[in-house]
Amino acid sequence: MRLTTAFTLVSLSVVAAASAQHFGMPPGMTHEEHLAQMKKDVEMKQHGQMAMGFDQDAATHHFTLATNGGAIALSANDAADQMTREQIRTHLNQIAHAFGRGDFQAPFLTHSEMPPGVATMQRLKAQITYTFEPTERGGVVRITTANTEALNAVHQFLRYQINEHKTGDPITVEK
Repeated sequence: MRLTTAFTLVSLSVVAAASAQHFGMPPGMTHEEHLAQMKKDVEMKQHGQMAMGFDQDAATHHFTLATNGGAIALSANDAADQMTREQIRTHLNQIAHAFGRGDFQAPFLTHSEMPPGVATMQRLKAQITYTFEPTERGGVVRITTANTEALNAVHQFLRYQINEHKTGDPITVEK
């Protein structure tokens, strides 16, 4: 009886420790896949800080799909963090201009790959408008197009961003 109780306690301790190690691991993902994903996430934050000019943990990303395009929004997590707010505004203003020229170097540097939709967005750059607007804690880049092919590319790009940044934003069009 004592041996069974001791074995049960040890087993429960091992299960608890294993669960703690894998907190947040998506179902169906192997330990190796989880470790690779965690490494990729750390690298993306480091690359994002270099490409965007601010601490990724000090800001929140949001990506929205719309019937005529979508939006990229960034905000400082702390309302009193004026430095991050200004860095976000500078970055998003630069992004609006760069994307308008077909320059997607910043997403490439952040993600170490070119996001889906970019080749089409570059080819159809004259059909897409990128407008920067400051917000209370940062800013937003509004992306608009009337071209169906460009719209599909913008949505591919934004869905990729939602997935990579793990924002939890809807991957369907908000009407």
